Amino acid sequence: MTVAPRHDTGITRTPGGGATDAVVILSPDETDLLLELDRTFTGWGRASGAREIQPPPVYPVRDLEKFDVYTNFPHLVFAGAALDLEGSRAPSEGRFARGDLQDARIGLSHATCYGAFLYYENARLAEDTSVTLVNRCFRHEDHFSGLRRLLSFQMREIVALGTPEHAQGVLSRFTERILAFADALSLKLEKVPATDPFFEKGGARALLAKVSPVKYEFQAGDLAISSVNNHRNFFGERCDIRHERDGEFVHTSCVAFGLERWLAVLLEQHGDDAPRALEAVRRASARVS
Repeated sequence: MTVAPRHDTGITRTPGGGATDAVVILSPDETDLLLELDRTFTGWGRASGAREIQPPPVYPVRDLEKFDVYTNFPHLVFAGAALDLEGSRAPSEGRFARGDLQDARIGLSHATCYGAFLYYENARLAEDTSVTLVNRCFRHEDHFSGLRRLLSFQMREIVALGTPEHAQGVLSRFTERILAFADALSLKLEKVPATDPFFEKGGARALLAKVSPVKYEFQAGDLAISSVNNHRNFFGERCDIRHERDGEFVHTSCVAFGLERWLAVLLEQHGDDAPRALEAVRRASARVS
């Protein structure tokens, strides 16, 4: 007989370096709930015409550098390096020293949508396009807190590429769906403007973003669990993605779902009873199809 380590809650792993509650192994019940959430959000994307693509969990640093990741998000991002085989030793106190590592050439992405823009790099689009993808995201938060804030978590996204009308239309439709789904779950969500420094702080895009917000978050209490983001033609320019008909850079937008964050608020709502939360998600998904 197999004995589970816990009945219905995941196992917290603590990396070296003082981080606590940073990495969690989900229980079978929690995993069922997370997968059902992802099936729901994926189904919304596919119903809207989005095809699925499979991104890698890491990218060359030079790819993420195109998006000003290391300039605009230095407080969040991680980089990976191979061991220096000539100088490396066994880890000490749960870590390798800097001298044990080669140059860091691999970037750990903090958002899923970058994979969509890299996939379409140098493309010429004949029509408006949407894709959906899920990936592991990595964030060096100032604190970690169970499923609410993790070092590594999964983010499902629906990404639109094409005309400004297409990019904005996807955001409008999914905003309605997210709010309807939350209502069916009896989950109170508040849509609030947010700021992500996609654009140079002193540039024209940054000034325009202050007048007309480009990102809204859906917050359950103090936790953002989804967002809608209008990037305008930023990623079209950075990846040279253009309209076939006129050569203009495409506009892009994305809808994001932090899967473990949705899991956290649903478990809180249902007293850590994952099977009960799962049934609630299935009922809500049937209503919001």
